[in-house]
Amino acid sequence: MGKPLSLKASDSFLLGAYRADPAGEPVGGIVVIQEIFGVNHHIRSVCDRLAAEGYAAVAPALFDRQVKDFQSGYSPEEIEKARKFVANPDWNAMLRDTAAAIDELKGVGPVSIVGFCMGGTIAFLSACRLDGLAAAVCYYGGRIVAFADEKPRCPTQMHFGDKDQSIPLSDVEIIKQKRPDCDIHVYKDAGHGFHCDERGSFHEPSSKLAWERMLAWLKQARKA
Repeated sequence: MGKPLSLKASDSFLLGAYRADPAGEPVGGIVVIQEIFGVNHHIRSVCDRLAAEGYAAVAPALFDRQVKDFQSGYSPEEIEKARKFVANPDWNAMLRDTAAAIDELKGVGPVSIVGFCMGGTIAFLSACRLDGLAAAVCYYGGRIVAFADEKPRCPTQMHFGDKDQSIPLSDVEIIKQKRPDCDIHVYKDAGHGFHCDERGSFHEPSSKLAWERMLAWLKQARKA
């Protein structure tokens, strides 16, 4: 359904991306932000699912500044290798590349953003710092707590699992206290990465409910 494309950031850096378009006229655009595993099969499938819901979806390759077209699976060895990309993340560079994806979708209607894991934090920072977004959805963004004093410029929804060993519930509570303006959900018995059906931590009931809530959130933003 989708296709590769190239995006140009504000500093003229060229990065790769994956774009999936609906069969008919799009109802809006969605930027999909990767986990630490790159724009891999899972992230491309999220774009395809969103295209099936009527959205034009673009996933920018945010690690292209370090390694072109990095993609990874979920074995312990692959996870360890992927973690090296976020040992000292350049948030500003990733936001420049995210802004290029937002620009790519400007002609299709309201543009929103959804991110997973590292991408959940990027989605939150994008909501706070970038222009042109109608809504944001953040799945288990582990570093959101570090930026929770920042205020999103668009309606922002978050999803966390109560069994997430990477994000303690105390962090989620801090986010709730600092960001009462956000729509925050915690899922019982869900761990980190619960949305991804290619990971051992996949939790189908939580994944299904979070997806439904996300679609309703995005639809509400389109009507605002």
